[in-house]
Amino acid sequence: MDSNPAPLTESRDARGAVTLTLNRPASFNALSEEMLAALQSALDRLAGDASVRVVVLAAAGKAFCAGHNLKEMIARPSPDYYRKLFAQCSRMMLAIQKLPVPVIARVQGIATAAGCQLVAQCDLAVASTDASFAVSGVNYGLFCSTPSVALLRNVPAKQAMEMLVTGDFIDARQAAERGLVNHAVAPDRLDAEVERLVASIVAKPRIAIAMGKELFYQQREMGTAAAYQLAGETMAVNMMDGCALEGVTAFTEKRQPKWT
Repeated sequence: MDSNPAPLTESRDARGAVTLTLNRPASFNALSEEMLAALQSALDRLAGDASVRVVVLAAAGKAFCAGHNLKEMIARPSPDYYRKLFAQCSRMMLAIQKLPVPVIARVQGIATAAGCQLVAQCDLAVASTDASFAVSGVNYGLFCSTPSVALLRNVPAKQAMEMLVTGDFIDARQAAERGLVNHAVAPDRLDAEVERLVASIVAKPRIAIAMGKELFYQQREMGTAAAYQLAGETMAVNMMDGCALEGVTAFTEKRQPKWT
């Protein structure tokens, strides 16, 4: 058995429905540099594949995605490293938006911080009622600046701000009510609900959906890339703050932070 499986697995069916599965369950599918690179590579490749009709983003294990890999981040306390990391993540998120086919998040467990951002960035999302969502960086002294870009484009401003300043979780039904996900369904209906969307999408002309998706984002949000650049810079500076460094260190060491 492979002791180091691929961080991302891919499958597709005859209709051109591609499933990308985050495959690091032991680390709660954190967006490590390796995971970000694997997602970027897959999205870039699929963008040029005219046979692809829809992409489902799924995850293995109990968590959908726990956000950035904090152990990896704290090991390299450098502003330049953090700027590069958040820029890498922002490029991947924008690649989802630029993909000419819809991307559906299949959320079976927790989605926190950049993992919640990943759900928000997908065009559609279906969540199991077992799933929960938070932008929890503030609990460790790191305001979720880059996740806020996608979150605010899905969730009303005051509800987004409440999530960002409290770090509190919301459940799948609350996520659906707020617009973070399209549907919250019982765990045994998750795949069927995703399939319902997939079947509807592949029944439509690919070119119409591709043109419509591009127009949708152009007319709805005229500054996402610039917002990500600013948010990434903010997070890079924030990561050098003593409170954030202590909070993240405490998290990785499984202890309560000692604020100064």
